[in-house]
Amino acid sequence: MPAPSTSTRPTAKKTSSTRARSKRAGWRTAATSDRHELYELAVQNPAHEVAFIDQVWKRHRGRVPASLREDFSGTSILSMAWVKRRPANTAVAVDIDPEVVQWGIERHLGSLSPAARQRIEFVIDDVRSVKTPKVDCIAALNFSYFLLKTRREMVAYFRSCRERLVRDGILLLDVYGGSDSYLVQEEERDLDGFTYVWDTTAFNPITGDVVTHIHFRFPDRTELNRAFSYEWRLWTLPELQECLQEAGFREVHVYWEGTTKDGEGDGRFKPSRVGEACLGWIAYLVALR
Repeated sequence: MPAPSTSTRPTAKKTSSTRARSKRAGWRTAATSDRHELYELAVQNPAHEVAFIDQVWKRHRGRVPASLREDFSGTSILSMAWVKRRPANTAVAVDIDPEVVQWGIERHLGSLSPAARQRIEFVIDDVRSVKTPKVDCIAALNFSYFLLKTRREMVAYFRSCRERLVRDGILLLDVYGGSDSYLVQEEERDLDGFTYVWDTTAFNPITGDVVTHIHFRFPDRTELNRAFSYEWRLWTLPELQECLQEAGFREVHVYWEGTTKDGEGDGRFKPSRVGEACLGWIAYLVALR
């Protein structure tokens, strides 16, 4: 199969943990917008993610990590945020798509200090076979690893991650699910001058295969149709936990999102053994080497 690429990384931010920005109608159009910029605005929250990594490490290891490998890194915005966080932090951003990696470099590298630029490395390679120095933490976020469709492939990827972690290293993954995830439907979310659309066009309950697209729509009625498209397997939490254990990780913890009084996601994730049977949820898997 082709090596996974994250130039079109999936997302399903269905809880309220990613808040809509105030909408300034008309200031974006399809002709004047860049799909990678819109993806970062709609999907990614690097400040939250680097803080969450520290939170997990303090809880399970009693220290903060210094070295991070970002798998399926895309525009590498997480790695950029990581080297900004502390002077000792280093990052390796791995993605197989040179176009999206170059976009991220041109877009974000200038925001780093000269010293921080020396502490980040960009690697164009397949995350399943790349040989990088051992790091404290590997993060594969935005569900990119769902591109691996078989148990054999998934276990092999997790095993390769384990081999590139230090003795007390941690692998961090995010997962999404809920009954709405299996429906053929469109979901819209209004953001700052555009509408983000998560479009599930097919789901096969026999194989777990799902086909989804991201569209961006604008107040002038223009649209970036199928700005990103995905074909992957919709993995469940029990399946992934079993794959991680088979790959040799000693402990696997599920971090579940809390809820507000109104029943919405509050953006706070804590270890849990019981989740809610809600329409849509996002969780993290924390695998301890």
